[in-house]
Amino acid sequence: MDKKWILIGLDGSPGLGWKRISNIVKFDDEWENALDFTPADWIQRGLSTELANEMSSRFTASWVEERVEKMDKKGIQFISYWDEEYPILMKETNNPPWVLYAKGDSRLLSTLSVAMVGTRLPTAYGRKVGEMLTEGLCAHGVTIVSGLAKGIDGVCHEAALNCAGSTIAVLGTAIDIAYPPEHSSLYRRIAERGLIISEYPIGTAGHPGLFPQRNRIIAGVTRGTVIVEADARSGSLITADRALDANRDIFAVPGPITSPKSRGCLELLKQGAKIVTDPSDILEEYGLWSQGKKVDMNKGLTDYELTDEEQRIYHMLEQGTRSFDELMNLSEWDFGLLHSVLLSLIMKKAVVQLPGSVYKLI
Repeated sequence: MDKKWILIGLDGSPGLGWKRISNIVKFDDEWENALDFTPADWIQRGLSTELANEMSSRFTASWVEERVEKMDKKGIQFISYWDEEYPILMKETNNPPWVLYAKGDSRLLSTLSVAMVGTRLPTAYGRKVGEMLTEGLCAHGVTIVSGLAKGIDGVCHEAALNCAGSTIAVLGTAIDIAYPPEHSSLYRRIAERGLIISEYPIGTAGHPGLFPQRNRIIAGVTRGTVIVEADARSGSLITADRALDANRDIFAVPGPITSPKSRGCLELLKQGAKIVTDPSDILEEYGLWSQGKKVDMNKGLTDYELTDEEQRIYHMLEQGTRSFDELMNLSEWDFGLLHSVLLSLIMKKAVVQLPGSVYKLI
């Protein structure tokens, strides 16, 4: 069985968390034979006797195939860490999920995206600002990422859909569960016209601890995070912290100093977050304002006509200058393919080669 399906099976196995799966996948030369492991093999890999016996009896090819078939019927895609669709930016963070479960247009994972998050109980000001910023960013092809929560998250998802923009919802629940329930319709609309992703497969029991975990994905798949409106204890500040951990841009919208809903944003501004009073404050960070670039929401961020492979390298270079070896490690391509793609980008005057086989965008 292909290692991707074995990974999906491991990822969906009760009792195996991210750390244990990572230890198996990263450091175990025999993990691709996991379907044949005995209880003793599982115990050797750190499982308790009870869990080892369960895994030995349950973890079979037919069990994995049944899980895959069940998710296929629900229209759920599987994006493993080794797949080309897996977000490059996510790989650069701590604890990237080994599998992302998705519903919708997975191509959106390769577009320029910005997170828009905030309080679950926004003021009229917060709602208006969320809508205005979302519409301005979507007009330049930026994909809006948020968490499908009440308040600012829902406002920004809705605004993106209403202006025919792109949006990605990152769930803190199993991929097939819309939470909160009142966002079931919004969930369906995003699945049809945008993208839903989660690191939690079907059957994952919900609990509050999953939501802070998903915030690292919201920050991880995006270039920057905008805090639209937040009080001093808002969960959206966790997303800002995760964005900071991932060395991503932090933006904050100022609000009235008398409003409790502005305290989180004002504190971020004191700490050095970039102030946002207009979409151009965000767009100029990514060369979409001063240079007047137009963005194709399906093809990514450039005026050039690029192939899928060229877009992939282009997005890597948007994060900064990289050497040939760094691009090989990130893309996991062979020398010949990477060399030909870089040569094509140079000929299209999208990329320039610097001394020492270092590349940067023009």
